[in-house]
Amino acid sequence: MKHMILIGLAAVALSASALAQGPDQAAIDKALLAAPGNLKAGATVIKWKSDFTYDTLKKGTGNLVCYDKSGQPNQQPFMVECTSMGNLNRAAQNMKFEGMGDKAKVQAALDAAEKDGTRVKPEFGSVWYHWMGPDAEHARAHMTIAMPGATTQSLGLPDNNKQGGVWIMNAGTTTAHLMTPGE
Repeated sequence: MKHMILIGLAAVALSASALAQGPDQAAIDKALLAAPGNLKAGATVIKWKSDFTYDTLKKGTGNLVCYDKSGQPNQQPFMVECTSMGNLNRAAQNMKFEGMGDKAKVQAALDAAEKDGTRVKPEFGSVWYHWMGPDAEHARAHMTIAMPGATTQSLGLPDNNKQGGVWIMNAGTTTAHLMTPGE
């Protein structure tokens, strides 16, 4: 009888623990879909708030941070992203601009920030990993490498995709990044 009571108490404790961790664990697992396999275990996972600050759902040991942007303005219905911890200010600024909704207004705000020097720069050489699509089942991977200020002259790479190799998108801006064919 004593043994059955202990098993019952353990089951209740485990159930309560699973319920307490359930929603956060699901959010953590979803955000980590964008992370490369060898970086998942050490990644930090955050949840953005409406004021562009965040709560930490999982503290990692590495430099990678992952989060869910599904359904946010100007995002696909399913969108998770990972990048360097040093890019969180850039990500917050991106979401603030994207929150304006109208793509023309968003682009005008981005252009104005670029022109007046208030556009937050990403870490040079940092990677942005995305897993996005209409839903998780039909999502695709997309990866870019931030190269703020990079130009054809500085890197020796083209600023368009006409040659079929790696190229610099938005050359000469804080948004400059390397694109790879097929993405």
